Amino acid sequence: MAAMISNNSSNASGDGLSRRKFILMSAMAAGGVAAGGVPRLVSASDKLNIAIVGYGGQGASDAGAFVNENVIALCDADEKVGARVRTMYPNATYYQDFRKMLDKEKTLDALNIATPDHLHAYIAAAAMQMGKHVYVQKPLAHSVYEARLLRRLATENKVATQMGNQGSSASGFRRGVEVIQSGIIGQVHDVYVWSNRPIWPQGIPRPEGSDPVPEGFDWDLWIGPAPMRPFKGKNPTASQQYPNYYHTFNWRGWIDFGTGALGDMACHTCNLPFRGLKLGYPTEIEAESVDLTKDCYPIKSNIRFQFPAREGLDPLTFRWYDGGNRNPNASGGRYHDGNNKPPAEVTADILPAFNNRIPGSGCLMVGDKGQIFSDSDYGTSFMIKLKDEKEFSPGAQHPAVQAVPQTIPRNTLPGRDAHHQEWIAACKGGPAAYSNFDIAAYLTEIMVLGCVALRAGKKLEWDGPNMLAKNAPEASQFVHPEFRKGWEI
Repeated sequence: MAAMISNNSSNASGDGLSRRKFILMSAMAAGGVAAGGVPRLVSASDKLNIAIVGYGGQGASDAGAFVNENVIALCDADEKVGARVRTMYPNATYYQDFRKMLDKEKTLDALNIATPDHLHAYIAAAAMQMGKHVYVQKPLAHSVYEARLLRRLATENKVATQMGNQGSSASGFRRGVEVIQSGIIGQVHDVYVWSNRPIWPQGIPRPEGSDPVPEGFDWDLWIGPAPMRPFKGKNPTASQQYPNYYHTFNWRGWIDFGTGALGDMACHTCNLPFRGLKLGYPTEIEAESVDLTKDCYPIKSNIRFQFPAREGLDPLTFRWYDGGNRNPNASGGRYHDGNNKPPAEVTADILPAFNNRIPGSGCLMVGDKGQIFSDSDYGTSFMIKLKDEKEFSPGAQHPAVQAVPQTIPRNTLPGRDAHHQEWIAACKGGPAAYSNFDIAAYLTEIMVLGCVALRAGKKLEWDGPNMLAKNAPEASQFVHPEFRKGWEI
């Protein structure tokens, strides 16, 4: 499919994209799909017609959320995966090529997209311009440009959207946002977030040579908008669970396909401060790394984001840490020692609550009246320590927290799939999902800016509205990457 979306470089909209209507010109494998669809009106008692794209990976975990809807199509570039999902939905039509699926399945209402990162925007853009609702796994997009684009398309096509950072639907997460915004810990000037990722190979050279493409796997389709490269299978240094270079799972570390440790986890772990502290566009991004290559994200990185004053809140510095020193005898996914954490003096107050050990991942917000810490990857629980207190205590039980009123509606939908159910309700005319693209695209854009800074190798002075590194025009190739011929958006 050749998808061409017009972009007016005059930037009349002030957000780096044109106000001109985006037009999807498709040359589908099966003959062509016209853009301009309108979402079908579906009542709360009716069932949605849903497709799961990428059902052999994360989509397999998503599949259980749709047992009360009509799953009419399953799509994956690898026809050998996802046996359990195909058994779960035996009446669904299987497709290897999502373009053929969109061409033939005229009654589709919505797509659950769980492909590798580099395909998210392409599939979602095509679907939204056909009037299809979309749920897209995190990170929402592979680049800043794509995140900005998806945000605009969701608004223009009036479709229901949700990104797969499921912590957003938890009551504990929303309570954390309320508490931060209540001002209990005062003005927050420093935020520290760290992760145990990557748990896949990173900081490695691109493999030489090629291997036969496995039977039933469409490598050209899987590559999609990324530059073509030879297929390579087994990686001798990879874990037994995920033994290959690219497919499955280990694509996350490769720049052409994934977004590294930052893209994998920051849409979860940075979500609480992003929402609670009303973070918008940063003004500076600066990154340090170990073993970054032109093809692969590093084994260790530190990234600083500088945010300006906003909505009555002071400027703040946001610091991200991932990875650690390389493990020379890596096995079972232990590719680094995980010791890349904030300085000891920053985390000293956390130690007593965790048997004097720093959790593998965490989010610490330091205010002038106290601190909030969450060791939950999803931000669904938190601890608090005010200035006059000696130690952290569970946030939900703290007297000052209990006095904070509830201001954010709760997701009361039952089951582990509440995040999906919130989106399904939005597809049927309910309120917008809490992590809809108007919010999720902002979060994703900030996170992938860290990837841009890593690759640019210098501090970026960022003009958010115009999507431009003012001091580094060379970074534009990472902000808006070049797509493979026939896959332009």
